Amino acid sequence: MSISYRWIIVAAGALMTCVALGAMFSLAIFQEPIASDTGWSHVGISSAMTLNFIVMGIGGFLWGAASDRFGPRIVVLIGAVLLGLALVLASRASSLLQFQLTYGILVGLAASTFFAPMIAATTAWFDTNRSLAVSLVSAGMGVAPMTISPFARWLITAYDWRTAMFIIGVSAWVLLLPAALLVRRAPAEVDDPGIASSSGNVTPSLSSVFRSPQFLVLGFTFFACCAAHSGPIFHMVSYATICGIAPMAAVSIYSVEGLAGLGGRLLYGGLADRIGVKPVLIAGLLVQAVALSAYLFVSQLGEFYTLAVIFGSAYGGVMPLYAVLAREYFGPRIIGTVFGAATMLSSIGMAFGPLIGGWIFDTFHNYSWLFIGSALVGLGAAAIALAFPSLPQKNKLAFDAPS
Repeated sequence: MSISYRWIIVAAGALMTCVALGAMFSLAIFQEPIASDTGWSHVGISSAMTLNFIVMGIGGFLWGAASDRFGPRIVVLIGAVLLGLALVLASRASSLLQFQLTYGILVGLAASTFFAPMIAATTAWFDTNRSLAVSLVSAGMGVAPMTISPFARWLITAYDWRTAMFIIGVSAWVLLLPAALLVRRAPAEVDDPGIASSSGNVTPSLSSVFRSPQFLVLGFTFFACCAAHSGPIFHMVSYATICGIAPMAAVSIYSVEGLAGLGGRLLYGGLADRIGVKPVLIAGLLVQAVALSAYLFVSQLGEFYTLAVIFGSAYGGVMPLYAVLAREYFGPRIIGTVFGAATMLSSIGMAFGPLIGGWIFDTFHNYSWLFIGSALVGLGAAAIALAFPSLPQKNKLAFDAPS
C-alpha cells in the first residue's frame, strides 16, 4: 500500500471526529430549544453531556484496547452505526430520563469509537510530522463548530429540535459509514505485530505503564486541562446570550472558537514537531487559563470574538499533543490502550464542566464562578505538566517485562 495512503487515513479521521464530536457537542445548541419546548431544566439537559463524557471516557479505553487487538476499522464501523441510531432515538425521547439515556449514554459510547482509535491509528502511520498529522485528525473537532453547530442551529430554526436531531442522525450514517471503510492498519503494524518493542525489548505490561510517572503526569494533566475548558465551551452560547448577544451571533462565537481551534492545532502541532511537545503544551495551557479568566470582563460581540480566537487556538492546539506524548513514551503497539486510558481520565474531567456550569447558572443566574474556577483548574494543569519526564531515547520506555 502506498505511503501516500496515510493522508487518506488523516482525512478519514478528521471527517469522523468532526461529525461524531460535532454531533455530540451540538447539545450546546439544542439546550435552550429543548428546555423551552419541554420544560426540562438546564441542569437536567446538561447532565446528558456529563453522561456523554463519562461514557466516552470508559468507552475510549475499551475501544482503544479493541482497536489494538482487532484493528481500527471494525471499531469505527460500529461507532458509525451506533451514533446515527443514538441521535435518531434521542430525537424521539418523551421524557428527560429517556433523553439522558439515549443522548447521554449511546451518543457518548458511539463518539468514543472514533477519537482514541483514529488518533492511535494515525500515530502508527507517521514517523515524521507525527504531531502535525495527529493535529489534522483532531482538527475535525475544530471544524465541527463551524459546520455541525450552524447546521443544527439552521435546522432548529427551520423545523424544530426533534426534526433537527433526527436529520443530523441520518446524516451521520451517510457520512461516517463510507469513511469508516477507508480505515486501514499501518503497514508496519500488519507486517510486524511486535513493532512496539525496540532493540529486543518486550512489550511493557499495562500495570507497569499505568503506574509509571509518564502515564500519571500525562493522565492528570489531560484531566485538568479538559476539566478547565469543558464548562466554558459548553455554556459559551448561553453565556453570550445572557450578555446580550443575539442567538445566531452567539452561535457564531462558538464557530469562531472552532476555527481558531483548527488554526491552533496546525500551529501548535507544527511547533511541537520543531521545538518539542512539552514546552508547547505548557505554553498552551497557560494561554488557556489566562483566556478563561478574561471572559469575566467581556460583554460585546467583538470582545467575544477576540477571546474566542485566543481561547479556541489554545485548547484546540494542546489537545492532540497528549496523543503524541503517549506515542513517544510508550510506542505504537499499545498506543490505543494507553491513549484510551488517558482519554478516559480527560473525559472524566470534561464531565464536570457542563454539569457544574448548569448548577452555577441555576443557582446564581450567571456564570462568573464557572470562569473563575475554570481558570484556576487551567493553571493547575500547567503546573502538573511541568512534571513531565524527559522523553526516552528512541521514544521508548524501558519497563519491566510482564511476569
